[in-house]
Amino acid sequence: MSKEEKIIQAAIEVFREKGIEKTKVSDIVKAAGIAQGTFYLYFPSRLSVMPAIAKNMVERIIATLDEGISSHKPFEQQLEEVVEMVFLITKDYGDIVALIYAGIAQTEHLKEWENIYAPYYDWMSHFLLSGQQQGMIRDSIDPTRSAKLMIGLIESAAEQIYLFDDSKDETMKLLKIELIDFLSHALGLRHP
Repeated sequence: MSKEEKIIQAAIEVFREKGIEKTKVSDIVKAAGIAQGTFYLYFPSRLSVMPAIAKNMVERIIATLDEGISSHKPFEQQLEEVVEMVFLITKDYGDIVALIYAGIAQTEHLKEWENIYAPYYDWMSHFLLSGQQQGMIRDSIDPTRSAKLMIGLIESAAEQIYLFDDSKDETMKLLKIELIDFLSHALGLRHP
């Protein structure tokens, strides 16, 4: 693990434990096992680590999707797997997602969000393009624009369940069904 990766992982741990406001650079470097000067070689402040944490999270999302989506299954089932994977990631890493939103919102780094999310948008765009090429979704959608909309919708639904509500399993199950139905109609999903 590189020193930068150590800093990012330590920052995640310390931010989770102490919260954003109470975390100091000295806490992060202690957890990373590096000198304070080394921290400043990579990041000018404690909050400047937030885009790197967000990038790390996007990489984790893409890896989870790559592992969790069965390419041999019909597109309709793959769509369900995408929703399931994003919900799972949000459940498992909801505290990090909340940290990222809170941390980036406090800095000038908010404008970097589109660049940080670009690989995720690309992944979803390719997923939708594949559905079009298979003749499973309508040709009239633009995969690039629709990818952003789809990610926003799925993440928002998952965050509503895991970050803002104290929903029961049955409520979550019904929300997923409604979300998949909504996406199916929006994409013009054709059933084989």
